[in-house]
Amino acid sequence: MKLEGIHHISAITADAPGNVQFYSGVLGLRMVKKTVNQDEPNVYHLFYGDEHGSPGMDLTFFEYPGAAKGIAGAGMVHRIVWRVSSLQALEFWRARLAAHGVSAELKGDSLLFMDPEGLGHELVRTVTDDEPLSARAPEIPEEHALEGFAGVRAYSNHPIRSERLLGEVLGFARREGEHWEVRGDRRGSFYAYDQAPPEINRTQGAGTVHHVAFAAQIDELEAWRTRVLDAGALPTPIIERFYFKSVYFLEPSGVLFEIATIGPGFAVDEDEKHLGERLSLPPPFEPMREQLQETLAPLPYPPKWRVQQP
Repeated sequence: MKLEGIHHISAITADAPGNVQFYSGVLGLRMVKKTVNQDEPNVYHLFYGDEHGSPGMDLTFFEYPGAAKGIAGAGMVHRIVWRVSSLQALEFWRARLAAHGVSAELKGDSLLFMDPEGLGHELVRTVTDDEPLSARAPEIPEEHALEGFAGVRAYSNHPIRSERLLGEVLGFARREGEHWEVRGDRRGSFYAYDQAPPEINRTQGAGTVHHVAFAAQIDELEAWRTRVLDAGALPTPIIERFYFKSVYFLEPSGVLFEIATIGPGFAVDEDEKHLGERLSLPPPFEPMREQLQETLAPLPYPPKWRVQQP
């Protein structure tokens, strides 16, 4: 029983239209699901990814309009790391981000930048046998597109507390220091700790990561929940999210983990050719459609080129 790397990463935005403009318009990601937060259905839950909505390149945002900016501290993911194929891709992204007013720092084989709300990102030149996961965008050459998650970096004051859960329970493999790899038969990614900045009062808000989810086979989710429970963590019951099922729990350093199933996927209620083009609502929320369409802010998606494609 193995986890297949990162399934998705969920963060918070205070500005859904601006979020779409950056992640779809600038980074070239495809919106693969426009839906609502199933725990608070009066706000958006936006999903970005590759052309197929694949686990491994699924970045999601809960929108809380007007939310204060958050500050990442101990027990929080502070950087999302993406794969790119070459040093030329890093140069392309440095220039593209600069053209959109985003400062980016090139450091060897990586490029560091923040989104407009302060969420940290890093692009890393990666050599791997994993299938590249990418979206199509007219302004981004295919060879320079983002190719899925390389991993995440989290802050911790005492990472030693998490070693048993990561290594013995979840099957992460320590590579060096506080850098761990989670790899299944088809895909992998990393989870790494950095020392938390001193004297920072962490605050969850706009521009911060809410949780990181790792991918599991559907028929293994209950076994994963039992394994986590037996290790002394406190997982939730299995929660039906319509597009996948999952359990949540805090790892000992304080980061909120989720184990989410590979499937049924985002095409369960939409044609894959038209993912994210309309408001999708799981069956329990369908009676709220008219109300939600009146209250949720219009979004600049889909772009005209997607609507016009055959």
